[in-house]
Amino acid sequence: MADLVREVMTPGVVAVRPDASLVEAAQLMRAQDIGDVLVAGGREVIGVLTDRDITLRAVADGADPLTVSAGAVCTPHPVVIGPDDDVSAAVELMRRHAVRRLPVVEDGHAVGMVSLGDLAVSQDPASALADVSRAGPHSRPGTPPAG
Repeated sequence: MADLVREVMTPGVVAVRPDASLVEAAQLMRAQDIGDVLVAGGREVIGVLTDRDITLRAVADGADPLTVSAGAVCTPHPVVIGPDDDVSAAVELMRRHAVRRLPVVEDGHAVGMVSLGDLAVSQDPASALADVSRAGPHSRPGTPPAG
């Protein structure tokens, strides 16, 4: 079982500028096969943008995803954690703030992401969430393989 966030996080970050359109962000999510991106100005994390944010905060309201910016729809000032923090601290932050992902920030710069699934794989490898997290999106029935 891992003790530190750096042992369970997904290293590296996928980010968009605050002025990027929601279409740009969604295309990046699709290309990277992920459900969220950081919104960053330079190396500073401004927010987290999820596929759910795009759907509920823009598309469901009839907004044009070509003209709405990531910065306008993202969750600003996200809760973050450090790579040398204990995994238990990540669990507690997710519980307290009801979030599924935490940007991992070191010296003011994003260095990775830790998700609820990452924690499940590490802390409870026999759980259903760990199984789903390990399987990945292309192992679901009815989902065509990448290619």
